[in-house]
Amino acid sequence: MAVVEALVDGGKASAGPPLGPSLGPMGVNINDVITKINEKTKDFAGMQVPVKVKIDDKTKEFDIEVGTPPTSSLVKKEIGLKKASQKPGSEVAGDISLEQITKVARMKSDSLLGGTLKAKTKEVLGTATSMGITVEGKDPRKIQTEIDKGKHDSLF
Repeated sequence: MAVVEALVDGGKASAGPPLGPSLGPMGVNINDVITKINEKTKDFAGMQVPVKVKIDDKTKEFDIEVGTPPTSSLVKKEIGLKKASQKPGSEVAGDISLEQITKVARMKSDSLLGGTLKAKTKEVLGTATSMGITVEGKDPRKIQTEIDKGKHDSLF
């Protein structure tokens, strides 16, 4: 079993680098692999997505595993932000709703550490804090405290 790992643009993988040169010597149909990667990553258009292509050395059959983009990329996409704050805490880069934060937590569910959606949402809020993003006009840490007090339980 051979494994090729790459970071591709969601929905726009091509036979050029980094995939083409890595897949060529494996003896698989590169166009089939690229087509399948693009199908699986189209929802992440405009973002870098980690991809693993597992190839059976004997049959040349392949399987594709798609990771999720970094939490910060998903947060930026949700609010159409190009760049996070250079000075989080003193400079606000953007504002996001708690519903959007929860959506990102669901998208990243498999790779976040929290055991519940509430805990995973708090993790995404931590990312928003480090990016200089407010949540509904408030510091994300205040929203985390409100979540701890049960104020937003209807979302979970």
